[in-house]
Order: sequence, then C-alpha cells, then structure tokens
Amino acid sequence: MALKKVTAAIGRGLIAGLCGTTAMTLSQQMEMKLTGREQSTGPGDMVASLLGVEPKGQSERETFANVVHWTWGTLWGLPRGVVSLTGAKGGKATVVHAVIILGIDFWILHKFGMRPPPWRWPRKEVAIEVLHKSVLALATGLVYDTLRG
Repeated sequence: MALKKVTAAIGRGLIAGLCGTTAMTLSQQMEMKLTGREQSTGPGDMVASLLGVEPKGQSERETFANVVHWTWGTLWGLPRGVVSLTGAKGGKATVVHAVIILGIDFWILHKFGMRPPPWRWPRKEVAIEVLHKSVLALATGLVYDTLRG
C-alpha cells in the first residue's frame, strides 16, 4: 500500500473525526437538555489520572475534560480511515466504525474502573451511549466519504 494513500486516509480521518465530534457534541447537548443529565468529567478525570496531572478546581477539571472530549473524538476519525483502506465505504464502513468505537469505549470505561461492563448498565444509559457514538460514526463517515470523493 502506498504511503500517499495511508497519509491521505489519516488526514481525511482526522478532519472527519473533528466534524463527527462536533455532531456528537451537539447531540449530547440536546440530550442533556431533554434528560437533565449533567456533563461528565469522567473521561477527563481518567486521562488526568493516567497522565499524572491534577486540574485545580472545577473550572480546570471541566476545561481538561473538554480538551479530552475533542481530542478523543477527533482521533476516532483514524479508525474510519483504516476501514476505508480495506475498500469499505458508505453504510458498511459506518457500521464497522461504530462497532469499533463502541467496543473500545465500553472496554476502556470498564478497564479503567469508570463503569461496570455495559450489560450491567441501565438500558437508558446504554441507549444514550449508543446514540451518541452512532452520531459520531455517521457524521464522521459522511464527511470522510465526501472528502474521499
């Protein structure tokens, strides 16, 4: 496989991942308004712990969580690029990408003690997680395929 093809997939993946994160963030904001759920700092807290950093105060904690959210979401465009290198595109690639995102996110949340395995979550919480990660995968895929032409 040519280096040019791989680097193009990486670049498109990062751009698409940023756009997908924007869409997911909007869906999360709408869902939180409807459900009254508070914004989580959990992923940011986990990354801070892994890096050995301690945000000072709630404001820094929320800012760090936001940076983690956008970085992590944008990086989810990379597996979409890898999926495209197999020749998959459109709905098939989006489904594969969504499964990758959900599988790894569920594993990480459990592995680092943030949540029990997903089969022990309340159904509503699983549905919310699946909804937002599906929005991420769908928006990322649409942008990726548009950039790919």
